Amino acid sequence: MSHRKIVITAFVVLAAMRTVGIAHAADIKVLSSGSLKLALSQLLPDFERSSGNTVTVTYGPAGAIAGLIKKGDAADVAPDVVIVSRSQLQDLESQGKVVQGSRVNIAGSALGVAVRKGAAKPDISSVEAFKRTLLAARAIGYRDPATGSSSGTYTASLLERLGIAQELKSRTRLDRSEGDAPENVFQALAKGDIEIQIGQISEIVIAPGIDLAGPFPSEIQNVTWLAAGIVATSKAPDAARALISFISSPAAAAVWKAGGFQLGDKN
Repeated sequence: MSHRKIVITAFVVLAAMRTVGIAHAADIKVLSSGSLKLALSQLLPDFERSSGNTVTVTYGPAGAIAGLIKKGDAADVAPDVVIVSRSQLQDLESQGKVVQGSRVNIAGSALGVAVRKGAAKPDISSVEAFKRTLLAARAIGYRDPATGSSSGTYTASLLERLGIAQELKSRTRLDRSEGDAPENVFQALAKGDIEIQIGQISEIVIAPGIDLAGPFPSEIQNVTWLAAGIVATSKAPDAARALISFISSPAAAAVWKAGGFQLGDKN
């Protein structure tokens, strides 16, 4: 074969390979709890480069996302992957909304207390100190449970359990933002409208204008373990499985830890 024919043949083969690669590339649609936004924004570019696939993520409160999948109201997004709390995903799996056996635990998000940047950090080292700090605050805030927020739901029940919900009621400001931009959840605190705000540590560390005062005391701490699964109606299940494997890999662990998440719970 002549040199010219070899070059032409090689060009045709390379062009065919490129065409096949493009044909098999997938646009993976993800519905995810907003608390994962920072970590995913750091992990996904590497996945896209290594796989050739693209990823589009829509963020929101985990409870609201699980509700959309359960009711079949996410058709406009056509999600391939859903990332919500582990219990919510198990529920979706049991209803056939998520592919059986596709669930993978990702990371855990603990609750903490935030204050305005530069403000003195209150004592929350024990349950009693935590209660005193809340009761002494001019105004406190947390996510409205009605938004489907896991942290808001738990906080509301905790304040009832501690016997201080009624005393704090007039000084409580519930955040009702959409949840697609978790870094904006703490704007009232950053502006000084409230003195203390409760939220997931993974959201506190990415919010501008505030500081993490510390985590909840261990006796009342609540870690929301987040898990990913393939939506039963996914049109790209193989690509979805590859994405879940990537974000749950040992190589991704450093990113999750830097984002304030906990690792290691595999139940």
